[in-house]
Amino acid sequence: MSRIETKLTAAKAVSTNGQAVADVIPDGHARLRLAVASLCGTDLHYYSNFANAGFVLQNPITLGHEACAYVVDPNGSGLKEGQLVALNPIMNCQTCDPCKRGEENLCTAKKFPGSATTVPHLNGFFRAVIDHPARCCRPVKDGVNPAHLTFAEPMACALHSLNKGNVEAGQKVLVTGCGPMGLLAIAGAAARGADVTALDLRPQAVNVALKAGAKTGLIAGEFDEAEIEKTFDVVVEASGAIPAFNTALKAVRQKGCISILSNIQMRAAEIALHLIMLKEIQVVGSFQFNREFEEAVQLIEAGSVDFDALTAQSFPLEKTADALELMASGGAFGKIILLGDSE
Repeated sequence: MSRIETKLTAAKAVSTNGQAVADVIPDGHARLRLAVASLCGTDLHYYSNFANAGFVLQNPITLGHEACAYVVDPNGSGLKEGQLVALNPIMNCQTCDPCKRGEENLCTAKKFPGSATTVPHLNGFFRAVIDHPARCCRPVKDGVNPAHLTFAEPMACALHSLNKGNVEAGQKVLVTGCGPMGLLAIAGAAARGADVTALDLRPQAVNVALKAGAKTGLIAGEFDEAEIEKTFDVVVEASGAIPAFNTALKAVRQKGCISILSNIQMRAAEIALHLIMLKEIQVVGSFQFNREFEEAVQLIEAGSVDFDALTAQSFPLEKTADALELMASGGAFGKIILLGDSE
């Protein structure tokens, strides 16, 4: 069995021709046809390692939690047939204390597709036909490009990180890591009027970051870190690399904030924790999103971000494995998207 076949046994990406569709649509759900989906680092972790952030896959699953779709059957909801909707993957209980506080990302009974966090696992969005709670489908105005709308979920995550860091106009913001999430954080911070600096190991990624809205680009190893010590009001850590986090600890000013957007995997590491004490740094985690999903959709509807510049490559849905292999190779600079059936 090939490497790809082995991986897809545990994390299968169902094609348009290989999907079994239930006869009955669950109550409260609408039946949808995939328009566009996009790959996330979480998908890659499950695909490559069958696990992400300590959550291990226990059964085969269709990946994917970033997508938009067309309504096929509203199933009694207020949605309209043929309508384009952004898919919010967070299916929160609406009754626990976090939900009552408006913190659906911390829901104690949350369900999330394409992830091992929900047991038994729920199939994700890398499939042609999707049944999804109608309340989690956000209709958009006419003319919105589906290839842009698939960015709603990751943009919401980036905006949540910016909100946790209290990023405002006029601040100096450093984003460490110019992968897809870092690029979205850069675009979001720039849209707020922040002075953004981007940092990455790869010159190509830094070039894309400049297109995304960064005013300054830094390539790791090609500048003296002493030059940026205590420079930034906020640092958004989007690389998942411990050396980058240590750079963030040096680069943030006294009483500044580091917002961790990256999904740092569990590993032994040496971290300059003493700087948190000496500089009274605030370090905050950023997990998924809350009201930011609506913010992201409105940003997309307004055309405020050049998502085409942030798109690395597109694949048809049936080539999902090829798309994941490209992502794993590190040869894509920007977001990789999957195109559903256009008919």
